[in-house]
Amino acid sequence: MVSFTPCCKRGWAERGRVSKLCGALALLLLWLLAAPLRAADVSQLRVERADDGIYLSASLKLEVPQPVEDALLKGIALIFVAEVDIYRERWYWTDKRVVQASRSMRLAYQPLTRRWRLSLGGVDTGAQGARVNLVQQFDSLNEAVSALESLARWRIADAADIEPGAPHVMDFRFRLDPGQLPRPFQIGIAGQKDWQIVAARRQSLPPARRAGEPTPTEGSRP
Repeated sequence: MVSFTPCCKRGWAERGRVSKLCGALALLLLWLLAAPLRAADVSQLRVERADDGIYLSASLKLEVPQPVEDALLKGIALIFVAEVDIYRERWYWTDKRVVQASRSMRLAYQPLTRRWRLSLGGVDTGAQGARVNLVQQFDSLNEAVSALESLARWRIADAADIEPGAPHVMDFRFRLDPGQLPRPFQIGIAGQKDWQIVAARRQSLPPARRAGEPTPTEGSRP
């Protein structure tokens, strides 16, 4: 009897490699589009496994182009979005997405008080999975942007979402969402690079801790 199993395995493996290559090229293209602007960058990304889930902490470097700041001063609120996709790596086929998480941040200027208001959606309180909207106010745009630049222990997945012992990779993105701007304003800024504020990074998840192993003080670094 002739078996074609090895050939099939090679075919599946080749398809898996092509799929991963396409994903890497897509991230590279996203980075190339953002890099010349230098408006956003991921300076540090840390992922931590805990008994109750997966936590992400990130430090960003953001610059607000003058046209964007002018729009804020005119009373137009901006929505920034942090997004995470976690994939279970598979050699025989395309990687399987097992987690999709997002968090929105609304930045607005209040002319009457001359203060900046930053609203963070979906902040984990740690109390039985409860999430709330956190509102902060600042005296300057620089202070508000500094708050935007930090994501601390964001729970992006439950422990049950990640298959033990299997390799996983995470795609992290931070971007200004022009789709949530007023419709007439969207048309006016279409194609303008000043409004393409985006940063992205791909990173493997750290291996699961063994039973009895203490939690590390620092997670993986880029």
